[in-house]
Amino acid sequence: MAAPVRLAVVASFALAALAGCGNGRDASRTLALDDCRLPRLATAARCGIVTVPEDRDAAKGGTIGIHVAMLPANTLSPRPDPLVILAGGPGQAASELATFAARLNAIRRTRDIVLVDQRGSGRSSPLRCEAYAEESLGKARLETDPLPRARACAAELAAAGVDASRYTTAAFVADLEDVRAALGAPRWNLWGGSYGTRVALEYLRRHPDRVRTLTLDGVAPPDMKISLDVWTTRERALDALFERCKASPACANALPDGAATLDAIGRELAARGATTAYTDPATGAIERVPATLDTVIGLLQPLLYSPEATALIPALLERARAGDITPLVASSGAITGDLADQLNVALHYSVTCAEDVPRVDAAERERVLAGRRSARLARQALAICEAWPRGSAPPDATSAVHGAVPVLILSGGLDPVTPPANGEAVAKSLTNHRHLVAPGYGHIVSPHACAPRVLAAFVDDAGFANLPSDCVKQLAESRPPALWSGLLGPDAP
Repeated sequence: MAAPVRLAVVASFALAALAGCGNGRDASRTLALDDCRLPRLATAARCGIVTVPEDRDAAKGGTIGIHVAMLPANTLSPRPDPLVILAGGPGQAASELATFAARLNAIRRTRDIVLVDQRGSGRSSPLRCEAYAEESLGKARLETDPLPRARACAAELAAAGVDASRYTTAAFVADLEDVRAALGAPRWNLWGGSYGTRVALEYLRRHPDRVRTLTLDGVAPPDMKISLDVWTTRERALDALFERCKASPACANALPDGAATLDAIGRELAARGATTAYTDPATGAIERVPATLDTVIGLLQPLLYSPEATALIPALLERARAGDITPLVASSGAITGDLADQLNVALHYSVTCAEDVPRVDAAERERVLAGRRSARLARQALAICEAWPRGSAPPDATSAVHGAVPVLILSGGLDPVTPPANGEAVAKSLTNHRHLVAPGYGHIVSPHACAPRVLAAFVDDAGFANLPSDCVKQLAESRPPALWSGLLGPDAP
């Protein structure tokens, strides 16, 4: 974090003790906030717990705690409508986005920034099981069959008295309304990233009068079938990379046909036997993984989320073609290494098994996956819901969300899971919107380059008239990073 941001954060806490006097928002607040620490944030935040029913449909029953973290505004008189951060996944905790929130110092000049961990994630009564503990996840992502681990987790949660079917988008939206009331905010500004856009849109559907502005970054439309669609969009992103490689002389020389090379790697791995060896970059130990094309596909997919990591793929495949998958394992692990901290796998299944998988019938599944390299992995992921407690979604949850509130839509041109077309689809039913596409960026644009300035101008005005034109131009003219055809460095432009 840059020094000016650190100073702004420190200043906010110097003011926090004084900010309650004469502020109507604080007068109606019922949530007690205390100093706390958030991941990778050097300074303290203010945190509290809102108690809600685990089962929103039951008159009586157990309760869970929803964790709320606040980065206070750097003013004695903050505006009454904070900015709320809604994370992705599903399964990511908003508190994991504290460093992003801290970058929004222009917004914090006048507003609090609030991070609400979705029920089942982070510090909001997380769905914990040994099967998905941190030490187990590295092995889990290289397994040939994820179903036994999912069954073990579901059984462990049930034995602990946790009803995993109650951890859904609809339940979280109800939690958010309780949080808003507890904060005493008459309205608020919502920022949602990836799956967080689904949450934000559903909140707008249920509570339109409580939303001042909406920012959607990497849009997951209400009718998106996350558990199926991401496999096809990621494969298209990989194919687009291979086409881009053909247009670059150095890359085309090293990897003339990426798709054929990928298939050849799969055949060569299979010829080695059941497993193949690699060197663990963290320990130096020789480890083994299944010698299959599925292993390579599984290792490539996390790299597609970052344009910088995607640019490495030609070089990584060139090394794998030569028989060395260690660089690929290391690069993929750098993206997914802290997965246990940032993504609650059990919550991911609770949401997708309730809302996405039930809408995928066998005929559609086979039609969509026909001829796809990742078809077997996709079928395995969909099959997990056979072993998972299944909740339900409201009947209208997949219909378009209509609204007249100002909506800023951001899309990365290289996004492998929520491409710009998703933003266009959602915009059709939102009458007051602007869609900015950044061709050189991937999944989630907001933290990059000058994008925080765009967010600040939008939230400040609740409109688009004063968006910084130089920044809008910079995002629109962004270009992908240079490809790497070898591990010594990027190719010359």
